[in-house]
Amino acid sequence: MYATDAPSVRVAVSAVALAALLALGVALIELRIANRSRRSIDAQADPLAPKLVMARTAGIFSGPVTVTVLIPAHNEEASLPQTIASLVGQGHPPERIIVVADNCTDSTVEVARRAGVEVVESVGNTHKKAGALNQVLRRLLPSLGDNDTVMIVDADTRLDDGFLEAAVARFTADRGLMAIGGLFYGEDGAGVLGQFQRNEYSRYSRDIRRRRGRVFVLTGTASVFRSAALRAVAQSRGSSIPGAQGDVYDTAALTEDNELTIALKSLGALMISPSQCTVVTEVMPSWRALWNQRLRWQRGALENLGAYGLRPKTFRYWAQQLGIGYGVIALAGYVALIVLTLLSVISWVWFPFWMGLGLLFAVERVITVWAGGWRARLLAAALLPELVFASFLDVVYLKGVMDILFGRRAGWKHVTNLPSAEAIDDDTVTAVSHR
Repeated sequence: MYATDAPSVRVAVSAVALAALLALGVALIELRIANRSRRSIDAQADPLAPKLVMARTAGIFSGPVTVTVLIPAHNEEASLPQTIASLVGQGHPPERIIVVADNCTDSTVEVARRAGVEVVESVGNTHKKAGALNQVLRRLLPSLGDNDTVMIVDADTRLDDGFLEAAVARFTADRGLMAIGGLFYGEDGAGVLGQFQRNEYSRYSRDIRRRRGRVFVLTGTASVFRSAALRAVAQSRGSSIPGAQGDVYDTAALTEDNELTIALKSLGALMISPSQCTVVTEVMPSWRALWNQRLRWQRGALENLGAYGLRPKTFRYWAQQLGIGYGVIALAGYVALIVLTLLSVISWVWFPFWMGLGLLFAVERVITVWAGGWRARLLAAALLPELVFASFLDVVYLKGVMDILFGRRAGWKHVTNLPSAEAIDDDTVTAVSHR
């Protein structure tokens, strides 16, 4: 029942060819759907399709591109100063910065006002971040023109130099572009657990670059939207896309950034994640915090797909979830095979074929985090620790699936940052007050 011979060349080549064929098939279907969306002239189904947008705005100058930044904040007094400083220090600083303070019990409001930015406090909001943003956007959007953009930045995120300059240049050059998402990297700290997350984020950003900026998800850490796109989403809620009409964000969604991405794609919007638009965001400091974060992400993604159903614009996301599910089974099967082998043999036997595959896998892990520095490369080269981390994420995925199947209640778990020694300095206050 057990063969000690390596698989034949024919079997190995067939397996590789099948995997490549499946990947190519998904890519071609995704490309066809994207091209059809870009060329659509169906104003009802695809109101944000580039061809329609270009036709509507031909010969119309709506003024220079402006940026209004909304920073949703719930008890973010520790991290907010650095976020504001990174915005003010941009080569193209935003025209307005508004901190959306949601049910804060710390000094977030005072910190924001001391920095010289606008503050809007939510009123009677019970829908977390999405509800607070909806309150502000409902008042803000009617006053914005087609070239006015809205940027949503998490209060624990710092923009790298050149983000807004690159984003404004992209919106100026392409009237059909509806949204720009940032590429995020993990902040320093949190030991090995933090490095796991930094490696994960580095690989994600590398994948987006290799896709030439084509978006998986418009990250909630920092994304910029053309105001017309957000108005179209609000108008389409309750009809062609889920949610309450008039709301930009669906308050029923656990992952509002993922849901808004699907909403925009469903309306035909063109969006990108340029390599120049990078941000640094927090990493979870503990396994419990990471569990809570990823459970919300995984369950939220699955629930969003359930709300939208199987439609051409969600094909890529369904394929991705099937891939994750297969990955869970494959990794569990691999671990089970290793354990079974250890229990079955008297002495360990090294098989060159499988050693070669393992070495190839290790090389791939190192190359994909090379830009992260020697710590990232060392952790990737060790291989086993990242397999343990991947197994942890697989368990989270399974927990999310089981919670959905059994109808268990989901919720947010807020991570409170410890107070920082850094504060808003005089230069930042001066820069904000003179914008």
